[in-house]
Amino acid sequence: MLKVGIVGLPNVGKSTLFNALLKKQVAQSANYPFTTIEPNIGVVEVPDERLGRLAAVVKTEKIVPAVVEFVDIAGLVKGAATGEGLGNQFLSHIREVDALAHVVRAFVDPNVAVSGVDPKSDIETINTELALADLETVEKVIFSAEKDLKAKEKDAEKKLSVLKKLKEGLEQGKLAKEVEVDEELAAELPLITLKPVIYVFNVAEGALKKEVASGFSPEVVICAKVEEELSELTKPEQKDYLAELGLRQSGLERLIAESYKLLGLSTYFTAGEKEVRAWTVTVGTKAPQAAGVIHTDFEKGFIKAEVITFEKLVEAGGWQQARDKGWVRLEGRDYIFQDGDTTIFKFNT
Repeated sequence: MLKVGIVGLPNVGKSTLFNALLKKQVAQSANYPFTTIEPNIGVVEVPDERLGRLAAVVKTEKIVPAVVEFVDIAGLVKGAATGEGLGNQFLSHIREVDALAHVVRAFVDPNVAVSGVDPKSDIETINTELALADLETVEKVIFSAEKDLKAKEKDAEKKLSVLKKLKEGLEQGKLAKEVEVDEELAAELPLITLKPVIYVFNVAEGALKKEVASGFSPEVVICAKVEEELSELTKPEQKDYLAELGLRQSGLERLIAESYKLLGLSTYFTAGEKEVRAWTVTVGTKAPQAAGVIHTDFEKGFIKAEVITFEKLVEAGGWQQARDKGWVRLEGRDYIFQDGDTTIFKFNT
């Protein structure tokens, strides 16, 4: 499951956005690999209109979408790296996510006790705190790596060199991902500023269709208050409201889409009378590993995969009709799954 941490300074609309997510939260279900949801976590469906169309042709009423876990990471203020606000609690939560949604205030509100609107300064404040937290982590790991070097552990010298370069870069105010080092070794470190970031600019309703010239990307422009209002509406009402605003998708939908793009993720489907289900894989995933997302036994016993594009299966009107037309392919271990592929795996038990 994709995990996205929502970060931001106080009074930027982060809580409003998260409250909207909570109202969309997926109810606990055996369909999902979790049993309890903490108060600061919202698990929401990944919107995908293809699921309903597949369900219609395979004649099932059960649809299981992919889900994204949003983690509301509270307490980030200036000095968080040294324990201000929630300090260490904030940092422990942030290290567990795949990507960050950095909410930045880009609206004027007389009720918000912050002078001026300066997205660039706000982003730099948070980046500084994250870099300081990473610097502390690197310094601790350097101490351990120096002991490994004395003990002549394998690759200790190379690892120590990477750590010292990271330390130097972080001390200069750089993010870890801006320091040129061995990416494979760096990826093994629990560094926050290695994580991909989406900048979520919270604007007034009237500025929803504009870009924010901050110099930071990728960006998603939302209005947290609009998102909260949308969460109270039925799906048809949401569609009408978005049309009035001149938008095709909600901010949440655009944030999820950008998260998938940023992390190089794609979706394939399984579709039968039992259920239609979306599965998330990394772009470039081969057939056995795609099968393993469903169950490790599928990967171990993989033989072949029957594959057809979503569009072709819908056009044919079902699996048997697609087979009759010769549109269903048998793919082997080297086949790379594409977004929208619909499949039936063949495997040994």
